[in-house]
Amino acid sequence: MITVTEATAPAGALRRLAAEGVSVWLDDLSRRRLTSGDLADLVERGHVVGVTTNPSIFQAAIGSGEGYEEQLADLAVRGVTVDEAVRMMTTADVRDAADVLRPVYDATGGRDGRVSIEVDPRLANDTEATVAEAKQLAWLVNRPNAMIKIPATEAGLPAITEVVGLGISVNVTLIFSLERYRAVMDAYLAGLEKARERGLDLSSIHSVASFFVSRVDSEIDKRLAKVGTDEALALKGKAALANARLAYEAYEEVFAGERWTALKDAGAHRQRPLWASTGVKDPAYKDTLYVDELVAPGTVNTMPQGTLDAVADHGEVTGDTVTGRYEEARADLAAVERLGISYDEVVRQLEDEGVEKFEIAWQDLLEAVATSLRAKGGEGV
Repeated sequence: MITVTEATAPAGALRRLAAEGVSVWLDDLSRRRLTSGDLADLVERGHVVGVTTNPSIFQAAIGSGEGYEEQLADLAVRGVTVDEAVRMMTTADVRDAADVLRPVYDATGGRDGRVSIEVDPRLANDTEATVAEAKQLAWLVNRPNAMIKIPATEAGLPAITEVVGLGISVNVTLIFSLERYRAVMDAYLAGLEKARERGLDLSSIHSVASFFVSRVDSEIDKRLAKVGTDEALALKGKAALANARLAYEAYEEVFAGERWTALKDAGAHRQRPLWASTGVKDPAYKDTLYVDELVAPGTVNTMPQGTLDAVADHGEVTGDTVTGRYEEARADLAAVERLGISYDEVVRQLEDEGVEKFEIAWQDLLEAVATSLRAKGGEGV
């Protein structure tokens, strides 16, 4: 399944990313990847220093049943509910992955070596339930290098503050807009301030903010194609990079301010931008576009397997491709707006669709597990 370790030379593009301050994480996890030693091999030789998961990833892994048969049989005998079975399987995978990545966590002082697990996507609009779920997941995984993923919905923002304030490391997911990203950073700083008030060790808390990339181009390109003019078509493939680059500008501003300085002096870590959804969806674009063009210090790029392989094989990492390009980015987004395409409408739609897609994936996973439990004599309810 994995070809990146065969294709990557010691001084390849993945190593150059690390030299530029970009942490390479893998956007995938499965029982087979763990039991085969595949993940361990990627960590050892493929320059992978973290793992992200989401409901769609677990739906693909567990829905296939491969590698989960024995645990499913045990869960069926115990008569557990479907929700409990899913949580037992997903947290087991994350716990094992965290153990594989523990040496990286130790070597980087907790900066990398991270594995993320997401709260139940059905709770995206319920602050209190999200906080309770995050606490439960942190307890179930019980690894210092776990990160709990919380969506950047309006209800998710106060949950981020509360969970960080409890000393739990958080991966904020489903960020599409610059305004929401600034609100996410504010929620993180508020959480650190709460943790400080509670006397917690701020140096033990880490966070990343997952800013989604390719989906922005997918939606805006579709609208540009409908406009159909030469000017519109010339803008295809530019919006997502412009959006991400301006997010990095916002990151630089926030983490240079006085509020941050006070927290930094107390031992806090910056919330790093994480480029998510970096697999190219338009075959007309280079398959490493959202890696080559988003190189900046202090960032994370989480890649699906295909993108990781492509970068290892022919990625072009030539240095920082983000800072210093903010005016160009503003001009590109302004040009899109002038054509009648509303940025605010697009990012709002993408957030709604993102939550819905994860809810559907989670429901599909529950149904697949229910079927497996019933086949093995369990109730599957």
